[in-house]
Amino acid sequence: MAVTTEHFLRPRLTAIAPSAADVVRCAGGWLFDRAIAGWDVTVITTGHPDPRPLRMLGARGRDVAILRAHPVTGVCLEAVAVRCDLYQSDERVREMVLRAAAGHAEIRVWGEGWPADFRPGAGLVPHHLSLAARAFKAQAVSACGLAAHSGPPDDEVEVFRRAVVRTGTPHSPRRRAHRDHVRITFS
Repeated sequence: MAVTTEHFLRPRLTAIAPSAADVVRCAGGWLFDRAIAGWDVTVITTGHPDPRPLRMLGARGRDVAILRAHPVTGVCLEAVAVRCDLYQSDERVREMVLRAAAGHAEIRVWGEGWPADFRPGAGLVPHHLSLAARAFKAQAVSACGLAAHSGPPDDEVEVFRRAVVRTGTPHSPRRRAHRDHVRITFS
């Protein structure tokens, strides 16, 4: 007798920044809220990140060098957040983000400037932090050695810009594939 089971895979979120401190300050509450909701959260930095503040947010840290050996893509990659200047200056980061966009991951950007690969004015995406996210982000900010108010003036909201890839860009999105679940059959 064959048993069929529906296996739902965890959605994944990857944040890419120059340092763990930068991502904690600018996106830590959003990362925490996603992790507590069951998402698999990874933070990729250009240096070896201190894992402690990231673990406080429910995320794991990786060095950007991992992108060549183990690209961060796949059917469950639902969202990518990237610091704009890092996207513009690092080819590995740019390639990963464009591949994720081709796989229909939501792309969010923070920081100054705007990448030429994306349509301008795609819109702001505010994230209202839960009470728990505010508390855990405050602890992570402290663990990074940052002043308590080194982030945006409003500690209840983190604001990103939605990035939509321009048509004709390498890896520009194609038709969206249905990827809600994987069917596993046991015999």
